[in-house]
Amino acid sequence: MDRPPSRPGYTAGMSRAFVDEDAGGGEAAGRYPLPARTDPGYDRAAALALLRGADQGDTAGAESATGYYWGDPALFPQVERILAEACEDRDDRLEQLAERFLRGPVRRRS
Repeated sequence: MDRPPSRPGYTAGMSRAFVDEDAGGGEAAGRYPLPARTDPGYDRAAALALLRGADQGDTAGAESATGYYWGDPALFPQVERILAEACEDRDDRLEQLAERFLRGPVRRRS
């Protein structure tokens, strides 16, 4: 495999596993458009963003954008309503995500 010539600031031999192109905490807000925090619909929008983030494998980005964490009890009323709507609409995936959210935060073993 031919490698490009070395230049300052360029590491041609670095494994792609160590290049975190998606690390841009500030970019999370752009992926999860939300109303102003003072908007009465903010919590519902935040709950939906967290569920969407989980569905897309980006829970951390959604948490960063919303200021809430996965399983945050403050959002239980909104997620319970979203769950009821998902059941009514027969949206199995959203129903599954909402049920997981309501189980609370994931506890990591220490």
